[in-house]
Amino acid sequence: MKFATIDYLIFIAYGLIIIGIAFWVTRKGEKTSEDYFLAGKSLPWWAIGASLIAANISAEQFIGMSGSGFAIGLAIASYEWMAAITLIIVGKFFLPIFLEKKLYTIPEFIEKRYSERLKTILAIFWISLYVFVNLTSVLYLGATALDTIMGSGTGSILLPCIIGLALFAALYSLWGGLAAVAWTDVIQVVLLIAGGLITSFIALSHVSPDGSLIGGFKAIYEHAPEKFSMILEKGEIITPNGKDAWWDLPGLAVLIGGLWVANLYYWGFNQYIIQRTLAAKSLRESQRGIAFAAFLKLLIPLIVVIPGIVAFVLNSGPDGLVTAQSADPSFIGPKGNIINDNAAPWLISSFIPTGLKGLVLAALSAAIVSSLASMLNSTATIFTMDIYKPYFNRQATEGKLVSVGRLSAGVALLVAVLLAPQLKNLGQVFQYIQEYTGIVSPGILAVFMLGLFYKKTTNTAAVWGVLSSILIALYFKVAPNGWSDSAIFLELPFMNQMFWTWIATMLIIVLISYLENKGADHEKGITLTRELFATGRTFNISAAIICLILVTLYFLFW
Repeated sequence: MKFATIDYLIFIAYGLIIIGIAFWVTRKGEKTSEDYFLAGKSLPWWAIGASLIAANISAEQFIGMSGSGFAIGLAIASYEWMAAITLIIVGKFFLPIFLEKKLYTIPEFIEKRYSERLKTILAIFWISLYVFVNLTSVLYLGATALDTIMGSGTGSILLPCIIGLALFAALYSLWGGLAAVAWTDVIQVVLLIAGGLITSFIALSHVSPDGSLIGGFKAIYEHAPEKFSMILEKGEIITPNGKDAWWDLPGLAVLIGGLWVANLYYWGFNQYIIQRTLAAKSLRESQRGIAFAAFLKLLIPLIVVIPGIVAFVLNSGPDGLVTAQSADPSFIGPKGNIINDNAAPWLISSFIPTGLKGLVLAALSAAIVSSLASMLNSTATIFTMDIYKPYFNRQATEGKLVSVGRLSAGVALLVAVLLAPQLKNLGQVFQYIQEYTGIVSPGILAVFMLGLFYKKTTNTAAVWGVLSSILIALYFKVAPNGWSDSAIFLELPFMNQMFWTWIATMLIIVLISYLENKGADHEKGITLTRELFATGRTFNISAAIICLILVTLYFLFW
């Protein structure tokens, strides 16, 4: 189904509205670095919550997680549902310390708790991660989705889509900074949730015998009941490409193992996520925003996972399996493999009617450009405040810092645009990104957790911890590459690899800290008090409700 004029008009109207809002909220210009990088510390709770979700939900989720829903099923929703409780933990235990120290960046915490040298190492790492992994993959995935929906799906408009998305994100985020990003995110998140729900409802109606929403749920559950298992056993689900899904989501590890490493690292110590909470009017406002985001996370699987399951059902044969013979040709890769990540684009292209298609496309674009804008702003913040100012110009004026931020974001975007077309045939991109980020996230999480809550942790121990964690993670990576028969190598799911790397790294840091300081507290150790972690009534009630909902969900879909 091709795009009609009305679809293009709706999509253009969306772009003009977003750019108009961005320039309106920043019409007076950004006078200081705090204005540009932290929105003048003026964000209310509802803007913080919406911006957190808009920054998080991108092509990685909209396309990649739908692809994982197609391949694995509802079990992949653990990333979203467990993120809700993770947000509550971040709001309760991490934010009070971050805001008390008046941070601009997450690396800045490392400097205050450990040393400038370690801060610089991690700052360079984060800039590299954002440019070479996050920005690049979001651009590629987003452009691929647009190519599938608007073009032929053969890559004919891939490069124009990459350039268009990059220019769109740059147009308002480079000028307006975090204020433009956060305030437009309020519109973006409404649009992406509405567009996602429309896609889910229409998709479900197509598999329903009577065209109803409930009938659609019953139909996909009866056709593929295994896709609704949250805690997977080994061999329970085999993906269309013949992989045991247990290796991606190994049973109880999603509740008590490595998923905590991924979620705590991402939501607690990821600059482009945590930055909007640092821009809050107050700690209470920031915590309310966190709780609002946690409620929204509970809805996300309905938007990004259920469509993938519907696509699986619609493309499966009489035997309930998706094969090259039963699937739509757009799902078949050049080597005969099943391209799981075509699930969401295929649904939008095939079933969304004229008029609504433009709205859904705008929602998908909102998910992409809001994340791009957030990553650009955070890359600029880290480079400017943690690299440029301390090493190149300690006396830089506020105007100079803002200019350097804009320039560094522009350079980062240019590099990502050049690299994005090189990414092809990644399979389940969501799982791919999680797995390779998992090489470094356990060590960084260990350094932060012990820095926050263990006063004896020393800088030397933290440095050795980061370095050793990479070696430990690589040790686990060796086994699947021809060494699994060796007695000294263990082949474990990547989620378990992350968990044991995290545990081992913390033990190394604790041991070195003890040997170096003879068990004494470190001079930069953080003094924790009960008053520091006191939370308001609204936050406490929200946390209790979220926990109750999560228990119910896992009870129903265990």
